[in-house]
Amino acid sequence: MTWHNAIKSKRLKEGKKKMLTVKGKLLMVTRQPEGLHATEALCRHMRWPLAYGGKIKDGCIRCPLHQTTHRLEDGALEEWSPFPLIPSYGRLIGKLSKPKELKIYPIRELDGYVQVDLA
Repeated sequence: MTWHNAIKSKRLKEGKKKMLTVKGKLLMVTRQPEGLHATEALCRHMRWPLAYGGKIKDGCIRCPLHQTTHRLEDGALEEWSPFPLIPSYGRLIGKLSKPKELKIYPIRELDGYVQVDLA
């Protein structure tokens, strides 16, 4: 594994998420009560930045745009584009791209930094 410093530990408060570029890759990192998580930064449905308005609940990140939901632990898809305001529209929009899991990166905290492995 090759670890890269993503952010100083003190800059990532519990319950918060940040969008960062590490070695040319756009990531979302978050510190939750159960630990640190690093994912690709953009929703797999319509490529919306998850760190900006995405809600984290029950170990999942929900995209603010169409409500696509993934588990932070393994990136598994929980719900694909339900768009709850107009359900039939959400199903139609959801068919524009096939369901995909969210890419997850190994993450750790060492020497005052949150580090990610991009391999």
